[in-house]
Amino acid sequence: MEKAEILIEALPYIQELYGEYIVIKYGGHAMLDEELKYHTLRDTILLKYIGAKPIIVHGGGPEITKAMEKLGKKPIFIEGLRVTDRETLDIVQMVLVGKINIDLVSKANQMGAKAVGLNGKDAKLIVAEKKKPVKVKDTEVDLGYVGEIKEVNTDIIKILTENDYIPIISPIGFSEEGVGYNLNADTVAGYIAGSLRAKKLIILTDVPGVLRDLSDERSLIKEMNIEEIDELIERNIVKGSMIPKLLACKKALEMGVEKAHIIDGRVKHAILLELLTDEGIGTMIVR
Repeated sequence: MEKAEILIEALPYIQELYGEYIVIKYGGHAMLDEELKYHTLRDTILLKYIGAKPIIVHGGGPEITKAMEKLGKKPIFIEGLRVTDRETLDIVQMVLVGKINIDLVSKANQMGAKAVGLNGKDAKLIVAEKKKPVKVKDTEVDLGYVGEIKEVNTDIIKILTENDYIPIISPIGFSEEGVGYNLNADTVAGYIAGSLRAKKLIILTDVPGVLRDLSDERSLIKEMNIEEIDELIERNIVKGSMIPKLLACKKALEMGVEKAHIIDGRVKHAILLELLTDEGIGTMIVR
């Protein structure tokens, strides 16, 4: 009876998601845990089979850092973005496209999905340009081969999802001239969700959600609106890698996404708990 009640509780949420795009940004240290990786992919496949159109945008920060350190390079971050010289870009592409993307696609297909790996160059999916220098204490810092998204062409995503495929996307962008750029995966997920007018943007991270006090998980903000994002950043309540996550949610909502969610990817079945239960977990952001 308990199992039946859980299914009944999920029914209105299943009806709400039927036929809708759901963009899932998968990243953080949860990607390094094979059991969590298995559950995240399986839950995504479940969403597909209840009628939703899930799309995964993956990061790979910890693995990129590990690869850089092995090659004697020290990672440098400014406002949550990795400073990327030519050699670092090669490492980023090798890890994201040549390792992580292939691994996720392979595992999803082994579970019975029809998954396809993409990066920004495929069908001109993500057209990017060089990001302007960032101001740090009155000094402008060039981030190197870090890009800003100029355009997202969603045709290939629509073709794949309409034919029952799950796109799994690496956050690498390319300019019109073919220059590769390292893109923040949260930003890519936000733009893709916005370009598709997705029902939901889900960002998996390593904390319970947006916290008012990083040292106190009880300070979780369960629901907030788009206007509060700038305030949290300006007052330095959120910092580091949470900034691009919140800005990605803001961009997605401004472009027409209905709701954005920042949830703890370390929790087993976090996606299903947030989307298909009354209680939910993490932080929900609305317009």
